[in-house]
Amino acid sequence: MILSPPYLLAICSLISFSFAQDLGVPLSWRKFSNSRGRDERITIARSAIDAILPQLDSGTGEFNGIGYWQSGNVYSAMANFDHLAASNVYQGTVTNNLNTAFGLHAHYDKFQSVLCLLRGGQQALYMPSERMVYVSCHSHLAIGLSKLKDNNLLSHAIDTWNHVSGFVVTAQDAASGSHPQKSFTLAGTCDGITMAGGVFWRPTSDDQSINSITTGLSAFLAEITGDSKYTDAAVLSAQWMKNHNINTNNLVLDTVNGHDCSRSPASWLFTYNNGKFLEGLSVLKDVTRDDSWRSLMVNIAAASMKSAPWQGSDGIITEGASPDSNNDGVGFKAVFIRGLDEVSVRSADNNALQILIHSYGDVQYNALLDLAANGNTYSSSWTGPPQDFTTWGQLAALDVLVTNINTNSP
Repeated sequence: MILSPPYLLAICSLISFSFAQDLGVPLSWRKFSNSRGRDERITIARSAIDAILPQLDSGTGEFNGIGYWQSGNVYSAMANFDHLAASNVYQGTVTNNLNTAFGLHAHYDKFQSVLCLLRGGQQALYMPSERMVYVSCHSHLAIGLSKLKDNNLLSHAIDTWNHVSGFVVTAQDAASGSHPQKSFTLAGTCDGITMAGGVFWRPTSDDQSINSITTGLSAFLAEITGDSKYTDAAVLSAQWMKNHNINTNNLVLDTVNGHDCSRSPASWLFTYNNGKFLEGLSVLKDVTRDDSWRSLMVNIAAASMKSAPWQGSDGIITEGASPDSNNDGVGFKAVFIRGLDEVSVRSADNNALQILIHSYGDVQYNALLDLAANGNTYSSSWTGPPQDFTTWGQLAALDVLVTNINTNSP
């Protein structure tokens, strides 16, 4: 939406209003509104996507300069653009290259790593629906739904989910203290609470890490198919997250050791862990009609936008700023922004939360355009300065530019 003075006044009034969660927009945030029209926002987003396309290697389905999972995030942005702009301009590029990747790597698993499927599986699949969502299952495979039917890609998502489900800790595994894919003794409980629902980081028999990002949710597949096995899996993993990997500030933690219950450092707080869990919770609350998931979603959303270490008082995300070289963290914030957008879409009953999310998105959008832009290309440092094109910088910007079509509609 285009903000008018009364609307801005409404935002300011939210700051002093008392909520169970503080959803007021901080006045210290830099430029938390947007007056650009929809057509202009569509043009900006498409120009950014087109700038990265020359880096696509159609033989591998990957983009030069970024990794496998990061390439998947580009396809997510393309599919989301098609949905939000009511176009099919990128449909062929997305579907053809996902088919290529699936043909090269069974279950989309390039590196024998569940993580590869998860972070690398941000792929978007075209299916018949009135809108696009991102399917977050155990494989963290993102399935974009649009009016363009492709059941083949849905079958890829289900195949990947089935594969990664083999690395989930079941209630039976937790009770027996062992996992059929692992060579070590499994900690059936940590802090007296079952470890059922956790998903291992890597499929190798000796890897003991259970991660938030691998413990995605199956809720989207439950919503699409109506199959209760996906609902049950989503609830089990969400319970694991709630019980084991959220800190007292409502921020998602990274890793629990499945053998001895040791943890990653408390300082390991990353945008994408929060974004993927929020995305899954937004669907889980709708699938289950359980308000406890709604409350958890709102708490984590508010904390991740207002109390997180990855931004300054101006609200601009600083995580993953790497002008000179690519690294995994560069693309984390893109996943986070996309997750927040899914929360916003599914929160029509919470106007304050929607205002907070689109205001936060506008902060990032305006920072990219004002501080980090070099024509239609962007630095991975959203506080600037602008720089020459890098594939990783462009990747990081895409979801901000694309989701802004939605959060500021019309």
